[in-house]
Amino acid sequence: MITDKSNMLCILKVLEEYSDENHILSIRDIKEKLKALYDKDADRRTIYSAIAALSDFGYDISTYDENGEGYYLRERSFSAAEIRLLLDAVYSCKYISSRQSEELLEKIRSFLSVYERKKYSYTNIVNPDKKSPNPEVFLNIEILDQAINDRRKISFDYYKYDASKKLVKRRENRYTASPYAMVCDNEHYYLVLILDGYSDPSFYRVDMMKDIEISDEEISISKKEANLNTTRNVVYAYAGVPKAIELLCDETGLRYCIEKFGKDIVIQPKGGKYKVIITAALEGMPYWALQYIQHIEVTAPAELRESIVKAIKESNY
Repeated sequence: MITDKSNMLCILKVLEEYSDENHILSIRDIKEKLKALYDKDADRRTIYSAIAALSDFGYDISTYDENGEGYYLRERSFSAAEIRLLLDAVYSCKYISSRQSEELLEKIRSFLSVYERKKYSYTNIVNPDKKSPNPEVFLNIEILDQAINDRRKISFDYYKYDASKKLVKRRENRYTASPYAMVCDNEHYYLVLILDGYSDPSFYRVDMMKDIEISDEEISISKKEANLNTTRNVVYAYAGVPKAIELLCDETGLRYCIEKFGKDIVIQPKGGKYKVIITAALEGMPYWALQYIQHIEVTAPAELRESIVKAIKESNY
């Protein structure tokens, strides 16, 4: 049974769910909603007092004195544009399962009125073929976050897809590692870790990890000593020692460079094009550069250029 002490919360919920600038509620409307939803008989004085208290508390409620019609919640935790951005971000996340995506989308939509939610109902159609089949992703994030904060090692099984499109273990033996951070790159969510027996950081996809366990053992290498700077300008989650890389780009390629590596790059006009100097690990650069081969040419270092030339010569095209 909802007591009279909860009047203010019930009225707030009614305003959140059923009011916006296009759906203004009169005192009578609020009374009817309270009765239908919470079986509460609130008089006008109670509703006026609750709305005044909510306004004093910081809720931006438009009143009858202001709009001449009634009451509605003018500002919410998120604007409509912010909600759309969050919905689209979840919708496009490949590392969240379809079911978890649906649940998260519904939670985000709950910040809108019931009328505004209809505008964003298209996002409830999630293509399962593009979503991770691993239902442990959110649990993985919670466990990994705890391990990172507690500076404890973890063990886990790591999976890959086989020819039948199913996830299978990458190897039978479990991985043991020291975790340091989680990052999003190239549409995937990665754990930055150092595997036992190694000294350099590497990246493992969170959605490909299962049965994560936190060890009582502290991480092998402290965060300060882990040389995590090597992960700053990773390309396709390939970590390594950052090196200066020279590129020759047209205007389109220049845009790709700025979008990928940020504004902390050197740009010099050169013969109608641009010489661009970036700092990144070499390991993933061939995969990135080959995407934009019409717009970007790697000119140095020689080892990187040679690996790209070799890849082109040995391709199936």
